[in-house]
Amino acid sequence: RSRPRREGILVGCGNPLLDISAIVSKEFLDRYNMKKDDAILAEERHMPIYAELVEGYNAEFLAGGSVQNSLRIAQWILGQPNVAVFFGCVGKDRYAEILKEKARSAGLDVHYQVKSDVPTGTCAVLITGTHRSLCANLAAANCFTIDHLEEPGNKALVDNAKYYYISGYFLTVNPPSIMQVAKTAHAKNRPFLMNLSAPFISQYYMAPLLAVLPYVDIIFGNETEAQAFAEGQNWPSGDLREIGKRLVAFDKLNPCRPRIAILTQGCDPVLLIQQDSVQEFPVTKLAEHEIVDTNGAGDAFVGGFLSQFVLGKALDVCIRCGNYAAGHIIKNPGCTYSGEPQFVE
Repeated sequence: RSRPRREGILVGCGNPLLDISAIVSKEFLDRYNMKKDDAILAEERHMPIYAELVEGYNAEFLAGGSVQNSLRIAQWILGQPNVAVFFGCVGKDRYAEILKEKARSAGLDVHYQVKSDVPTGTCAVLITGTHRSLCANLAAANCFTIDHLEEPGNKALVDNAKYYYISGYFLTVNPPSIMQVAKTAHAKNRPFLMNLSAPFISQYYMAPLLAVLPYVDIIFGNETEAQAFAEGQNWPSGDLREIGKRLVAFDKLNPCRPRIAILTQGCDPVLLIQQDSVQEFPVTKLAEHEIVDTNGAGDAFVGGFLSQFVLGKALDVCIRCGNYAAGHIIKNPGCTYSGEPQFVE
């Protein structure tokens, strides 16, 4: 496998969550007023979900959190430890230990901020057939503060990176940290990548999203996330290609590196949208019996992409690796992998 020449070239910030994953009925979703393929933040009425899954549904505990997932997958494919560095906030508890152990065993260099008085965040993953609904109780993840990035050791890690990736989810936690990383990337002329993450980000956090977007070199999203952004901007929201072109044309601080939009649409082709072109990359369709769960597929796509992007590979190679990783993850529970990666450039 190709390997980067040094450690710490990729920095990510996000919400480290322990996924509590179980197969449930549609009635379970209805009871908590959730929809299939939802991704929401927990409200008071959702709080009983977590104990209910553990006590009554044979739930699995899996390392989660969107950015942490993507970086674990990138590490798996690269096969060289500590290429990627992750920042996020956890509690001082058993769940944090599980998360750290899963991350470290994948070769991810985690630098958690620790809040001793708040529990580690959890995400209920409710699987109904080939669909998954996510309900995140951020807890400690919501307590991340910019001073963690300003500690000398952590600041050096951010300054020394060559690539930066942050999820839209993190906009709900600490926009100043995102802006600081974005400005560092811009000052050093290094790629800054971001994800639209979920429709609710565009619906409720548009202002901080618009503040960071001029810094974003590559924006990822799926069809529902892109449509939610379009609706928030009062753009026509029917045509995904048109939305992608408008995302690419959106204000950009560094005109020397035109923005790229990469939009996934389930088993339909991935769209690579650049200033003057739209390319399609077909997705290998899985038979229904091969699909274990789709939780983490989008995270895995980004992880596969990043694994090749940090090696300086062409965008088509990065996207094909993203599709490979997503296809692998769908055959495993949560955002977990098995065996050695089989991606062939």
